[in-house]
Amino acid sequence: LLAPAGRHAGVGLGVLLCGWTLAVLALAGPSWRQLAQPLWQAPAPLVVALDLSSRVRASDLPPSRLLQARAKLATLLRERRNGEVALLVYADDAFTVAPLTSDRANVALYLDALDPNVMPRDGQRAARALEAAVLLLQQSGARQGDILLITDRTDAADRAAAANALAQQMRVSVLGLGTPAGAAYRGDDGQIERAQLEEAGLRALAAAGGGEYARLTDDDADLRALGVLQAREAGGGRTQGQSLSWLDEGYWLLPPLMLLALLAFRRRALAMLVGLGLLLPLGLPQPVQAAEGSWWRRADQQDQQRIAAGVDAYRQGDFAAAQEQFTPLQNAEGRYNLGNALARQGQYDAAIAAYDQALALRPGMPDAVANRAAVEAARKRKPPASGSQGQSQPKPGQPPSGQPPRSPPQ
Repeated sequence: LLAPAGRHAGVGLGVLLCGWTLAVLALAGPSWRQLAQPLWQAPAPLVVALDLSSRVRASDLPPSRLLQARAKLATLLRERRNGEVALLVYADDAFTVAPLTSDRANVALYLDALDPNVMPRDGQRAARALEAAVLLLQQSGARQGDILLITDRTDAADRAAAANALAQQMRVSVLGLGTPAGAAYRGDDGQIERAQLEEAGLRALAAAGGGEYARLTDDDADLRALGVLQAREAGGGRTQGQSLSWLDEGYWLLPPLMLLALLAFRRRALAMLVGLGLLLPLGLPQPVQAAEGSWWRRADQQDQQRIAAGVDAYRQGDFAAAQEQFTPLQNAEGRYNLGNALARQGQYDAAIAAYDQALALRPGMPDAVANRAAVEAARKRKPPASGSQGQSQPKPGQPPSGQPPRSPPQ
């Protein structure tokens, strides 16, 4: 017996609709099970904030507080075993010398250039340093971190800033710089004053920040007491278990879809399923990418694109590519960034020239002044005999706000 033509058409349409439905469901990736996956925990980063007010000229820690602080920082950078480190300096305002990096040898390169003379204005506002440190940690993606403040005194505003840092999961510890007896020093105004170590205020700040306090010592006992030689886990010593991810179970729909394909061998249903398979990819989202052309971008937008590309290349360690992106930029930030990229390649003279151009466009630019001094010191220093000069190049600074694109990360 022969079935009516309309009946065959109805069967073929039913097979097509059923196959289409199963294919769409399979592509949608239905899930009803979860898979546990272990989480990797990165060590908590450390930001060191050093007081560079005129009070560090006091000699109660011979030969001076400044030289003792430099030596202590060198020990910290040499002995710390893991985790990223950043360096801030502050007086009346705070400035980033080296953003978070795992290359502590490059941070150590800046130590010889640390001096109150590089600060635009004298002062002792630790609160601004703590705020800048918190911002630096947050911009790096760290949910928790440590801040080490090196100074001889604080006030109520500083303690409030430490409490605010703790509220954002950033622990603040303090290294006391000086002695209770103190010593005389000459301020920027030429007046002779006396700087004493005010430990009560420093202990109160450390307590407000959830950290530890220790007075600077000749050995590493102070650093061990502060717990900064070994990076703590970002979870405060606690392992955060596992994460759950949904499993794609769409493949279970393939067997019935294949059965429908077998049924499609009857008459013209196979042709319809083949057509279905050809049409399915047309309904899938296609990857798109913005055009690389600059026809629809303003000049400032093109500069921002170059800065972003240069920052990305810098973070990847491709300093030649970063130089290529920064070279066309003719503003102060562009010249400053170019100097950073050149310095990382060991081109000290060209880097100093770029910093000079940045200072000509923006006189007194603090980061350019500090980095130029560091590069000048590196140029005068005799190259190491091991030939590892490429691993001791300076890194660029970052503004107090910590915001690119003024300067790429160091």
